[in-house]
Amino acid sequence: MKKVLFVCVGNASRSQMAEAFFNSISKNARASSAGTKPAERISSRAVQVMKEAGIDMSGGRPKPLTHEMIHDADIIVTMGCGVSGVCPATVATEDWGLPDTVDQPIEKYREVRDLVKRKVEKLVEDNR
Repeated sequence: MKKVLFVCVGNASRSQMAEAFFNSISKNARASSAGTKPAERISSRAVQVMKEAGIDMSGGRPKPLTHEMIHDADIIVTMGCGVSGVCPATVATEDWGLPDTVDQPIEKYREVRDLVKRKVEKLVEDNR
């Protein structure tokens, strides 16, 4: 089973949404997420907009990115937040260039959530 790792700075919004969408959609792979400087908690707005999409992230917690996570991943996806150079060249990586949601209104969270969902659906489809 493939392992996908979603990485951003705080692991409080975008990467958490990607992990949740991926694990709810994929039957052939599993995802985790982490941050280079993890926040204290997941954004309440991210939890809210994911609940609107039918996914409960309220029990999640930001996790620090570790070398073990990097080496265990088959695919690493960064969220467009300056984490280049964190993964070895032997792992497939891509950057989604997603806008940051920190201190943004709820509408921006919904916009990013929907963008994350489309990208996750494509990633799942491409890795069947």
